[in-house]
Amino acid sequence: MPSPPSSLARLLAPKPRAIERESLELHLPDGRVVALQRVRDPRARRLKLSVDERGARLTLPPRSSLAAGDRFLAEHRDWLLAQLDRYALDQVPALQPGVTAQLPLRGAQLPLRWREGRYAGVRRDPDDPQALLFVQPARAGEAALRRALREFYEAEARADLGRWLPRYLPALPRPPRRVAFKPMSSQWGSLAPDGSMALDLSLVLARPSAYEYVLVHELCHLIRADHSRAFWREVEARFPHWRQERDYFHREGRRLKATLRALCGKPGR
Repeated sequence: MPSPPSSLARLLAPKPRAIERESLELHLPDGRVVALQRVRDPRARRLKLSVDERGARLTLPPRSSLAAGDRFLAEHRDWLLAQLDRYALDQVPALQPGVTAQLPLRGAQLPLRWREGRYAGVRRDPDDPQALLFVQPARAGEAALRRALREFYEAEARADLGRWLPRYLPALPRPPRRVAFKPMSSQWGSLAPDGSMALDLSLVLARPSAYEYVLVHELCHLIRADHSRAFWREVEARFPHWRQERDYFHREGRRLKATLRALCGKPGR
């Protein structure tokens, strides 16, 4: 019997199962209650517990029972506690209109004052250049306030970029085609084959030297597209203290990403 045409075969083939997600509250022995995302992933081959800027996540393969997941979670509860304590992800404050009293920027916490106004926006406080002012319309929803904060952070990130980039351009074969800022889950930056650069928006929350290192790292990929010794020599020549900044991200990276997520919402929101 001849096989059906490939287009018909695709129509008749069973559709892949979708990833199923469920948010739960996990009660810890010390009295804390943390959010846990339980995910059933058809691609998963084993039970997995992870902690990143999104919080705690339990991944189950398609055939694993919920009881098996609960047992796995109980067996690894100490590890989960250690990870949460290490990055203090369950203590990252969310944006609370009229309540949040400070915002992170460039490795510091700046005082924040709220004021009612016509349009949502964040800017430097005219009465105190070292503080911030959040203008909040009376009917502004959470999404509008988060969007205003993201726009403020991107403007600040671009201001830093404008200060640093001219210093490095003369020694590069070409400038980046464009630079986009966005929340990134695992990377801090990337460079596409066409020269377009993406940088994690949470870099503006980090100390400036760490942000500048990521910029230099990605710019050096315009010279070498790999991570060979030759690439690292290019980084070293431009940023001799890059190892200290890499260690900084190992210590603080997850918290930086979690803080941006808590304040500005999930990517795409």
